[in-house]
Amino acid sequence: MGAQVEVYGIRHHGPGSARAVRRALEDFKPDAILIEGPPEADPLVELAGDAGMVPPVALLAYAPGKAPVGDAAEGSDRQAAFWPFAEFSPEWQAIRHALSTGVPVRFCDLPAAHQLVPAVPGRPPEPGAPPASDTAGGPDDHVAGEQPGAQAEPGTPGTPGTPGTPGTPAEPEASAEPTVPRVSAEPAEPGMPAEPEPEVPAEQRIRLDPLGWLAKAAGYDDAERWWDDVVEHRDEGPSPFPAIAEAMAELREQLAALPEPEVADGLPPGYLRREEQREAHMRRTLRRTLKDGYERVAVVCGAWHVPALQAKVPASKDEQTLRGLPKTKVAMTWVPWTHGRLANRSGYGAGVRSPGWYHHLFAAPDRPIERWLTDAARVLREEDLHVSSAHVIEAVRLAEALAALRGRPLAGLDEVTEATRAVLCEGADLPVELIQRTMVVGERLGAVPERTPMVPLQRDLQAEQRRLRLKPSALDKEQDLDLRKPTDLERSHLLHRLRLLDVDWGVPTEGGGRSSKGTFRETWTLMWRPEFDVELIEASAWGTTVRGAASARAEAMAAQAETLAELTSVAERCLLADLGDALPTVMRSLADRAALDTDVAHLMSALPSLVRALRYGDVRGTGTGPLQSVVDTLVVRICVGLPPAVTGLDDGAARELLGHVDAVHGGLALLGAVEHSERWRRTLRGLVDRRDLHGLLEGRLTRLLQDAGMLHDVPDRMARAVSIGTAPDRAASWIEGFLSGGGLILVHDEELLRLVDGWIAELSGDSFTDVLPLLRRTFGAYSTAERRAIGERVRRLGAAPERRRDDLDLDLERAAPAVAAALRILGWEARS
Repeated sequence: MGAQVEVYGIRHHGPGSARAVRRALEDFKPDAILIEGPPEADPLVELAGDAGMVPPVALLAYAPGKAPVGDAAEGSDRQAAFWPFAEFSPEWQAIRHALSTGVPVRFCDLPAAHQLVPAVPGRPPEPGAPPASDTAGGPDDHVAGEQPGAQAEPGTPGTPGTPGTPGTPAEPEASAEPTVPRVSAEPAEPGMPAEPEPEVPAEQRIRLDPLGWLAKAAGYDDAERWWDDVVEHRDEGPSPFPAIAEAMAELREQLAALPEPEVADGLPPGYLRREEQREAHMRRTLRRTLKDGYERVAVVCGAWHVPALQAKVPASKDEQTLRGLPKTKVAMTWVPWTHGRLANRSGYGAGVRSPGWYHHLFAAPDRPIERWLTDAARVLREEDLHVSSAHVIEAVRLAEALAALRGRPLAGLDEVTEATRAVLCEGADLPVELIQRTMVVGERLGAVPERTPMVPLQRDLQAEQRRLRLKPSALDKEQDLDLRKPTDLERSHLLHRLRLLDVDWGVPTEGGGRSSKGTFRETWTLMWRPEFDVELIEASAWGTTVRGAASARAEAMAAQAETLAELTSVAERCLLADLGDALPTVMRSLADRAALDTDVAHLMSALPSLVRALRYGDVRGTGTGPLQSVVDTLVVRICVGLPPAVTGLDDGAARELLGHVDAVHGGLALLGAVEHSERWRRTLRGLVDRRDLHGLLEGRLTRLLQDAGMLHDVPDRMARAVSIGTAPDRAASWIEGFLSGGGLILVHDEELLRLVDGWIAELSGDSFTDVLPLLRRTFGAYSTAERRAIGERVRRLGAAPERRRDDLDLDLERAAPAVAAALRILGWEARS
């Protein structure tokens, strides 16, 4: 009796496909199983049976030993790709079946070593190589640019109109299709219209979207809904795989009948050649498996490849197809994945719109609609929304009625969502969005066993996470840190060190991680993303521990810094991260650059970061001695260099310098050094009377000196600034500068308010039109309460002043107990 081979064509991440594969394998009882995926992962497959392996997870292939992107290795590209698996992935169920029955399992796709070959500048691509891009390609990875008008996220394969592009139906073609992490992905400008997608010949859409083609033939306008009806919502009955194989064979025959030029028309460069290589390698692996003596072999692959694996192709032809492929060194490991990254909205090419819904269908095959709507009611009740059992019963009836009206075998997500909106949410959209976020996507983070291969940096981070009790989560989590507590202080250090390595697990809610609640507090938003594992692997070139790698990266950043402001920022980040080893090197670079830089604007932009580092370094217990000497030098040089810098400024330069003045003024106030503050105020006092000073700066310096108590003739100065002999634009600039610190001064100083009101009232029509944009910019920056208070004061300017009653008849004896209570509440002791 000859060997038997069964090929099961599946679609990525489908509960019906997963159950069908599991039943088919139990019936067929193979003695070997081949799965579409990178063969380098064969030694790791047994980890899938470990109790610590919790889907969703992904295989990660990466090129080891590469320097971090954008740093020392100029021109280096990120070379990595993911192969994700969920609990309801057919491939995952095939792996678990093989491990539970002791059947050997192998991956049969084209090796990652051929797929992650970096493009070489100036050299034409190898025959069959994937399109060149800023990332390495994987199977069916058609990276050739971002989708116009869409924000790219890490793991965004696809070009407009190709599989793997957000908004196109997911095809059954490439199971275990990898998603490629982006080195950088800038979002499109808001409001920019999307460019039209390129025209793709109708015949070629068969290859790009075979599901859509079959759905259209069946009378469906939604390929996802058609696949759900014919496969995913099937529970019992005959195996769907023969019908799927027959349908794909028919589609491929139609393509084969096209003239050769039309076959490649509309496809990315190298696409067809890469498909030939992939299928040739699958056939080669199948032949070798049979040659090894296995007689009952099951192959689980994308439905599109089934006819190619069943075809009788000579081994010599496949060997010729695979001969001479470029190759690179790769390493493989397992990493946690998330349901959010499986969703189409994340840009993952073979993703599904509703991973949470699919997980529910797989985990609850009996009465899934009733269970889903019951869970939805529970979610709404947790948000204090009234949902009764009667609501759930009525929603189930409505969902089943909609499915019957539409001829569907089971109510799908569309019907369930409509029933949820109409009955449970009573037509409101916000509760439906809550269900979408918490259940339909159903965000969750997988886990991998301790013995999974990792680089030392990953191991060190995991140890730090356990020690500091910071558990990664796929959902946004706010972490409030009190820096006076040792554990919270170490958590802050860890998060700042990771940010130096471009691993933004934590994002501070305020600049630099300092909260408005006080200098001892920080508030972070924590969310773990799968691509952080790739970034940690890249960052391992800097060191084997988080602290060591962050120190080395900080020293490299200091060496490459082009401006003084960049260096001061690095110094501040070193203090926030408690990198005492790197700080001396950074400070030497900072002192050298500060000594040579003669541009006062550069010095002024650098000072605020150093002041913050001094102020908050003390809170963290970090030594800041070297910083103090640099700050002392900068303050002196700024005070000396500012007077020449204010001469002959146009509007743009004056506005830029005004920002530096405000930043330095605020920084010195924060520092609290009396000597520096007095030197700075003396410098401003010497500038405010200069006739060549721009009106914007003169007004602002007047306000700063008034606040410091160094000017007592401010009304006279304003009167001169807005007098009839002053040009309206200069007067408006003076007013803008004076009021830029806030509008409350006009609320409390009626004389200044009358001067401004009188000046505006006396402007001619043309002059008022000219200065109106400046006035709108000035008053538009105030809060609503400030504008309202100013308006009330202006309204009462012409009214008679209110009488003040200083002779109120007060009973001090009766008031004494209330005064004493108020003093106790305020923490003051009542004086006798």
